[in-house]
Amino acid sequence: MKKRFSQFLLCLLLTLLFCPSLHPEAASENDRKQMDVLFLHDTHSHLNSFLTVEDGQDVTLGGFAKMQTLINRIKGENPDALILDAGDFSMGTLVQTIFHTDAPELRMLGALGCDVTTLGNHEFDYRSAGLAGALNAAVASKEPVPAMVLCNIDWESMEADGLTPDQQLLKDAFTSYGMQDYTVLTKGDVRIAVLGVFGEDSLACAPTCVLKFRDISEAAAETVKEIREKETVDMIVCVSHSGTSEDESKSEDEQLAKAVPEIDLIISGHTHTTLSQPILQGNTYIVSCGSYARNLGSLSMSQNREGRWEMDSYELIPITEELPSDEAAQEKIDSLMEKVNLTYLSGFGYTADQVLAQNTVDFSTSDDLYDTHTEHNLGSLLADAFAYTVNHAETSDSHPVDVAIVPSGCVRDTFATGEITVEDVFNAYSLGIGADGIPGYPLISIYLTGAELKTGAEIDASVSDFMPSARLYLSGCNFTFNPHRLILNKVTDCYLTDENGDRTEIEDDRLYRIVCDLYSGQMLGAVTDVSYGILSVQPKFEDGTPIENIEDAIITEDGREIKAWAAIAGYLDALEDTDGDGISNIPSSYAAAQGRKVVEESKKLGDLVKNPNRFTFIIGGVLLAAIILLLLLILLIIKMARKIVRKLSKG
Repeated sequence: MKKRFSQFLLCLLLTLLFCPSLHPEAASENDRKQMDVLFLHDTHSHLNSFLTVEDGQDVTLGGFAKMQTLINRIKGENPDALILDAGDFSMGTLVQTIFHTDAPELRMLGALGCDVTTLGNHEFDYRSAGLAGALNAAVASKEPVPAMVLCNIDWESMEADGLTPDQQLLKDAFTSYGMQDYTVLTKGDVRIAVLGVFGEDSLACAPTCVLKFRDISEAAAETVKEIREKETVDMIVCVSHSGTSEDESKSEDEQLAKAVPEIDLIISGHTHTTLSQPILQGNTYIVSCGSYARNLGSLSMSQNREGRWEMDSYELIPITEELPSDEAAQEKIDSLMEKVNLTYLSGFGYTADQVLAQNTVDFSTSDDLYDTHTEHNLGSLLADAFAYTVNHAETSDSHPVDVAIVPSGCVRDTFATGEITVEDVFNAYSLGIGADGIPGYPLISIYLTGAELKTGAEIDASVSDFMPSARLYLSGCNFTFNPHRLILNKVTDCYLTDENGDRTEIEDDRLYRIVCDLYSGQMLGAVTDVSYGILSVQPKFEDGTPIENIEDAIITEDGREIKAWAAIAGYLDALEDTDGDGISNIPSSYAAAQGRKVVEESKKLGDLVKNPNRFTFIIGGVLLAAIILLLLLILLIIKMARKIVRKLSKG
């Protein structure tokens, strides 16, 4: 009897030790809630696959039809996977030309199964009417579209001032679409609250946005508090169009994670960042998968005993040419492109696949224009196109273009070798809309004094490291700068060049004609702000009268705005056909640097102090005054210390 009882106890002990269902800790581990998340951001209308250059290689990337195939596979394994987008889903390819009438990007996000998105700065590019039109078109389509969340619009402040017609238009469209501060979804046994925020830098990059926004951390904290009070959720996720930066003080989403630690996961858009590993700030994970639908972000998380979520796996899945396209998705995209051909390109006499030129030159990438501060052949080509188009569109008695300017912030892609099509050109310079309501930023004509033109070179040399979207690429003007010199006095030489490359000195008081796109003119104020008002230029008409409304400077031909992208297309089409096959060829001269922007790396004392300008004396004066004040303060402290010592010695 005792033997049987001992055997029973042994069996019971073994069962308690090894049976997971009866072991408390093992049960806790196995019952942990899990969540799979797929994510996107900054897709910028890249519904089709596109040819570009990466790491010096011509590659075909992206495409929603290929992404659909991938998502279908993942959803087949886990139907409860959450799909999120962090904004800037529009503006970047020809598809955007029907953004305001057909909302193709929102409809394709819906087709992918995207659950929630938010607004990015480029959703405002077609102004208030364009964004309102897109939201209303998305609703009218009756197709699945993602929920939209954004919690830091400052309606209270705007309503206190009285809503403008544009603000009311957007508020009505947001209501019609169903935009909320946050939304709650259930995926399997997990309830997720998703909120959205729009960052400070996003607003700075949206010159046509009429809305006011609150600080993202303040608004997110209030929204999370509301979620905790009103909802029962397992996870809080933020789709943020704010971004990250290597400079943590400027990394808005890292600051958000610190300020609102209750957020479990931040999908970080705006800065086009590709994070190979998540950023972990406290218990908050920050993830980014890069731009243009090159990658699909994929992660799995599980909830720990404290109720917080831990990352189990994280992967950025490349959308490459080898992935098969989902037929239904591609048919939908093709039908949208047909509408683009009929309703937009036909007005310019083009089709999307029309070949404009053949290219054998290795062009720098759009990222190069941001990242590496030097001359780039892509910027030179685009600036030459602006100057050529304006000079050939006008009568012989018009003032010729002295300088054409292309900012890096407007260049969205590059040209691979081989055939360059109309679609390639539009993808490279795709942003904006004109005063005529037709997509594409128009070119503008302004006049600056020679002194202001030199200031423009100094803006590029001194300010663009703090604002890379303001890097300038020029036609008709060359300059040299030394990055080691005192800020605001980095330019050591600046002069004009004619079509033969001959040098002409710049006269400070003379007016020169400058051609650029509308966005560049709109952003002049931002450059002034970044330099704290020290560097500023005043656009003028030919007679020297200040331009109050930059749209008054738009260039037209036969009553139509000259669009920046169309100027590039026309220039490429007009280049010489050197091989006699009926198609233009990109000149080999673009393969080599032309001395338009020369970086003079020198730390020699003579090179650092030569040719001081007025800013040198201003900064020098400020520094000298600071040194004098410091010396006076030290002398005052010494004097006071001596008095104290004397008093103590007498005591």
